[in-house]
Amino acid sequence: MSSSFRTASPLLLAILSVLWVSPSLATQEVRVGAAHFPPYTVRPESGADTGLLPELVDALNALQTDYKFVLVPTSIPRRFGDFKQARVDMAIFENPDWGWKDIPHTNVDMGLEDAEIFVAQQEPDRQQNYFDDLKGKRLALFSGYHYEFANFNADPKFLAQNFNATLTYSHDSNLLMVLRGRADIALVTRSYLFDYLLRNEKVAGQLLVSQRTDQIYHHYALIRPQAPITGEAFGKLLQGLRDNGQMLKIFDPYKIAVVPVSAPGTASVPQVAK
Repeated sequence: MSSSFRTASPLLLAILSVLWVSPSLATQEVRVGAAHFPPYTVRPESGADTGLLPELVDALNALQTDYKFVLVPTSIPRRFGDFKQARVDMAIFENPDWGWKDIPHTNVDMGLEDAEIFVAQQEPDRQQNYFDDLKGKRLALFSGYHYEFANFNADPKFLAQNFNATLTYSHDSNLLMVLRGRADIALVTRSYLFDYLLRNEKVAGQLLVSQRTDQIYHHYALIRPQAPITGEAFGKLLQGLRDNGQMLKIFDPYKIAVVPVSAPGTASVPQVAK
């Protein structure tokens, strides 16, 4: 073996070592909170990778190598504490009005819109005006959701006392309550109802779906201040998925609208009394 080769070998090995290691060192893990919110996230605590959030995370990871997005199971009530205590870096399919106003974060407009709609049992004389007044009607609601008709107050006692509400953790259960006459109206995410009717075609004629919406879900990603990714960087990744058609491919089948976005990375900091 020549002396020049022996001299070059350590240098060559060092270069190859850097090239081999650097991609893994450059990849930063971003922990995404996954709370049961069908059809976006379905029972993440069970370990099943089902729902739109796992699809979105897979698309984000396939798009680039700077960040690795991983799902961390949480729950609707627990997600605030997990976010504040840095167990998760990001909450997706959120809205700043849903209990986040006092928690520092950065908003990223995802450019996605869904809706919360009213569903009742179909009866011969029942028309759309049935949904105009909720007083005296038994409501079936999803526990932990923030509804506009209740001024976004998700407290179970408040909803039960003021709106005769029964709260569950299942849209299916709420719709069954309506079909069996145990509730007058259920509030259901439009995307979930569309999926439910595809899976249960026989009951479509038994349900009256409101033209009235309780609220339009304009979805945001909320990023904690010390997260490994910035709002601007995440906004660019979402734009990449819009450009390559993945956003439309993932969300359009559920009738979730892909709409124009506002400027990414809007900071939201709680106001402190002086």
